[in-house]
Amino acid sequence: MKNLRRTLLAAVVLGSAATAWAGDVSVAVQVGGEADLDACGGVGEVHRLNPDGDNFLAVRAGPGSAHRMTDKLHSKDLVFMCDESGAWIGIVYGPDGVDCGVGTPIAERGPYSGTCASGWVHSRYIKLIAG
Repeated sequence: MKNLRRTLLAAVVLGSAATAWAGDVSVAVQVGGEADLDACGGVGEVHRLNPDGDNFLAVRAGPGSAHRMTDKLHSKDLVFMCDESGAWIGIVYGPDGVDCGVGTPIAERGPYSGTCASGWVHSRYIKLIAG
């Protein structure tokens, strides 16, 4: 019984450490990769937020809810859809009308390094509107 308690305690500690570790790691959004296509393949709009809940979409530092939240988006905000990992979309976004530099081709795939913000959101809350 004593060994079982130690094993369970170790599992809880290791599980907590893994969650904390994931929250501290940023995963760069990748853009480009095709010489004749825009650096980001689509434009999306934030939708399906619960007006009775928090009413914002958390932007995360990596693809998953264990990653720390870096920003908040709201209904109808527009984003460039650039990368994906499972059910998560890597996005680039800025204030309306700002050129984030991803609407034109970038031949080599690499991490976004422009002046706009980038991060990860769950695909359930993004509706493709162009691309």
